This record gives sequence, structure tokens and C-alpha cells, in this order.
Amino acid sequence: MSPLQAVPLAVAIPVALLVVLGSTLTLIGALGFARLSTFYDRLHAPTLATSWGTGGVIIASALMFTVLEGRPVVHEFVIGICIVVTTPVTLMMLARAALQRDRSEGADGLPATGGETPPEDR
Repeated sequence: MSPLQAVPLAVAIPVALLVVLGSTLTLIGALGFARLSTFYDRLHAPTLATSWGTGGVIIASALMFTVLEGRPVVHEFVIGICIVVTTPVTLMMLARAALQRDRSEGADGLPATGGETPPEDR
């Protein structure tokens, strides 16, 4: 008998739904990354997909192994917290580096720096 056969249907259905939800959100993020054209647009889709998609899969995994092992399995939430915390930080660092690069190259259509007045308001 496989260990998965011991999982009750009342647990298997929510686990399956959470895995499908997490996978779908990750797929949407990947499609958004491929479809959007500029670097700044591409930053948002994978960030949201990583956070929410990973959350769905981690909750499903923790629920499944809690039932299979007969004890609370919470170490997976530590991994999820690390991903949720580091993803936005990475996004901000990449965006700031790209913005600095674009400003030094004199690209058009960039937001004004903190102390400057935008050209249309002068």
C-alpha cells in the first residue's frame, strides 16, 4: 500500500486544489513575464506569482505531510517566509539598479529623482 493511499479524501481534495491554484498562479506569472515588453513591466508578474504561487504549494505540502506523518509539519512555512520576504527585496534592488542605469544613460520617460521637479510642472 502506498502512503498516499492512506490520505483521506477530505484532505486530498484541498491539497489538490491548493497545488492547482499555486501552479496556475505561477504559470500566469511566467506568461506575464514572457508577454510583457519592458523590464519594469516584467518585474511585477513573476514577483506576484512567486509569492502567491509558492504559498499555495507550500500550504498544500504542509497539509499533506502533516496528515501523512501524524504531526504538525511547519518547517515548510520557514521556506515560504524566506521566499515571501526575499522576493520583494530582490525586486526593489533590481528596479533601483535598472533605474540608476537608465538615468546614467539618459533614457527618456523616467521618473524624476527625489528632489527634482518633473519637466511638465516647471
